[in-house]
Amino acid sequence: MAVRTIDEYISAQPEAVRPVLERVRQTILAAAPPEAGQTISYGIPTVTLDDRYLVYFAGWKHHISLYPVPDGDESLEAAVAPYRAAKGTLRFPLREAIPYDVITQVVAALLAQRAA
Repeated sequence: MAVRTIDEYISAQPEAVRPVLERVRQTILAAAPPEAGQTISYGIPTVTLDDRYLVYFAGWKHHISLYPVPDGDESLEAAVAPYRAAKGTLRFPLREAIPYDVITQVVAALLAQRAA
């Protein structure tokens, strides 16, 4: 059965991953404007703005992913470099502390990119 909400998605994840995903979600929402929405798109949690995706996140067996990753200045590039799995994907290993500050930077960069 396909999940319909982010709450359902998080509830369907392994118990150890749920609080991490919830904190990722709250980190994204704190960095996004108050009017940001939440939905499931392509089967994964999506935070939207103006009825368009802003950022996706997903839980996997060994990591949390965040998509897309905007091109950024040197500071952003240095922050995301250790987690870049592909041009548009960040992978945060669950065996390491999740860099919530990097997630905040990515959301800020996505918002700036959208505003430009």
